[in-house]
Amino acid sequence: MQTTTIEISKEYLHFAAAHFTLFSDTDRENLHGHNFQVTLDAEATIAADGLTFDYNILKKALKHMCDDLDEQVIMPTQSPHLTIESDEHYTYVIFNGERIPFLDRDLTLLPIRNVTVEELAHYLLETLLQREEIAALDIHQMVLRCASGEGQWASARWACDA
Repeated sequence: MQTTTIEISKEYLHFAAAHFTLFSDTDRENLHGHNFQVTLDAEATIAADGLTFDYNILKKALKHMCDDLDEQVIMPTQSPHLTIESDEHYTYVIFNGERIPFLDRDLTLLPIRNVTVEELAHYLLETLLQREEIAALDIHQMVLRCASGEGQWASARWACDA
């Protein structure tokens, strides 16, 4: 039985998003943006017909995830340093006495601790693994990488227990 690693690295697997990194309960970056890039390696068995699986399934799922985050302000919901409140007009991110308003259409709240490439890589991989069409594929291992700029990557790894 042969296995191979399919590497998916497409120019369209990116999203532009604003964020700030939290360093402590009193220190954060200013709000700024990045053009994040996403790649995926998937290890699978090569079948008798010489194929592993339809790569388009992974490419479409990754593109959909990137599109959901594109042109958004991303904020973490699991940070002990932030509080999130909403009223009929805005969602407020409260940090160290600052009450920062965002329109709901511009804001994506993610179940992460901080908006870093480390957290985003794990979030994106976990989100990918929850998709039914991905779970149906015979993939042994995946490594998802997320970059916030040239030469600044973080990766998250998943391996099948079977």
